[in-house]
Amino acid sequence: MAMNGLIIFITWTDPRLSSPMYFFLGHLSFLDVCFITTTIPQMLVHLIVKNHIVSFVSCMTQMYLVFCVGVAECILLAFMAYDRYVAICHPLTYAQVMSRQVCVRLVSTAWFFGLINGILLDYMTFRGPFCRDNHVENFFCEAPIVIALSCGDPQFSLRVIFADAIVVLLSPMALIVISYARILASILGKAFSSSRGKTFSTCASHLTVVIFFYTSAMFSYMNPRSTHGPDKDKPFSLLYTIITPMCNPIIYSFRNKEMKGAMVRALGRSSLSRAESV
Repeated sequence: MAMNGLIIFITWTDPRLSSPMYFFLGHLSFLDVCFITTTIPQMLVHLIVKNHIVSFVSCMTQMYLVFCVGVAECILLAFMAYDRYVAICHPLTYAQVMSRQVCVRLVSTAWFFGLINGILLDYMTFRGPFCRDNHVENFFCEAPIVIALSCGDPQFSLRVIFADAIVVLLSPMALIVISYARILASILGKAFSSSRGKTFSTCASHLTVVIFFYTSAMFSYMNPRSTHGPDKDKPFSLLYTIITPMCNPIIYSFRNKEMKGAMVRALGRSSLSRAESV
């Protein structure tokens, strides 16, 4: 929470971080904060209190927020890959192509699809009656596990969620693969090894986040139902809802000199203001 909050603060207030890359990074950190606040508080309560009860409405609300934020992050990561492609392969037209207005529209598109998709997936999960065991074998309400508790035939809901996962996960993944394939071709065509290293370093952070997030989400929502189980689902659920949001600020800040400089300036201003108030 502290690291993601600091990234949000510096990307929105530091004039040196006004490029589209940091605009997207600020919104990615905001999505990570949403992920953390959606899952961790209830998990901590259940770890401390013996009564592990969650209401039906709370479960539905939590699942909607996880779907909404997850879909928005999938799309945002694809837009971030496209941003890197334009910056590296078309540097002369980068400012025109990725203008502030375009960036706002792309982020709004990610949020819009997240909000709409969350309604669809939430409905498909809770459309049937629940009269079986009400024990959710996970640290938050996740669709495949909740659907398994339904009295009706879960196959239709699982097929819809699987089809939706193909669109939501594979379509952005295709844009990411195409973007980085063209980036790689551009890098290999450069004569100077120093420029290659700098470009690789710029893209490595984003690729690391993409691999963490997409592999865990694909395992959770694109695997056959027979492969699901508490021991298999929990580690991947933990990875894309908690571990990845925790690692994102570390990955981006430690591999980026501008981010580290902005963090030092922000912390320096905070220390100075406290000293002046004393």
